[in-house]
Amino acid sequence: MSQYFEVHPDNPQPRLLKQAAQILHGGGIAAVPTDSSYALVCHLDDKAAAENLRRIRGVDDKHHLTLLCRDLSELASYARVDNKQYRLLKIGTPGPFTFILEATKEVPRRVSHPSRRTIGLRVPDHRVTQDLLAVFGQPLLATTLIAPGQTDPMNEPQQIRDRFQKLIQAVVDAGACPMQPTTVIDLTGDEPVLVRVGRGDPAQLGLAMIAA
Repeated sequence: MSQYFEVHPDNPQPRLLKQAAQILHGGGIAAVPTDSSYALVCHLDDKAAAENLRRIRGVDDKHHLTLLCRDLSELASYARVDNKQYRLLKIGTPGPFTFILEATKEVPRRVSHPSRRTIGLRVPDHRVTQDLLAVFGQPLLATTLIAPGQTDPMNEPQQIRDRFQKLIQAVVDAGACPMQPTTVIDLTGDEPVLVRVGRGDPAQLGLAMIAA
């Protein structure tokens, strides 16, 4: 049975976030709110937790998982970022964008793309997620919470608990989120490539995007 934490969306209770962080440090998986939709998250360095995350989500090792980071300085520890990429990241963070970048050695090879050595990274613009990351003390490995066989993300925490209570260890309820995933942009080539259109508006980045 997953633990259920009802937190205030604008002023989340530190005590509850600390309990959720302890579950994550112990190898658990949690459903957390973001500025796009709810996400499943786990400890980056826990191999079993990462495997469970993929299993629950119904994706293989070629599916890009995402690192949720507090800010750009933290993001730069896990991805190789040049000046051109950094300028783009500065415009799009925090916000509902996921950027695919070349992973550094700080990212375990088993969670990066098996052939490309890339990872998705983002800085969410959501108070609860930001405070949880601060309490947790490092980035969280994440994937959009889309139930197997479905195409739309889940955004109602009670429904998430009912559906996944035997599979995940915690649900952080901060109310409903938008029902859109992030916009995904691949920055590993010479020009940015739009991989998925989601909540983030590509025009905000000032780019003429090439669709993948």
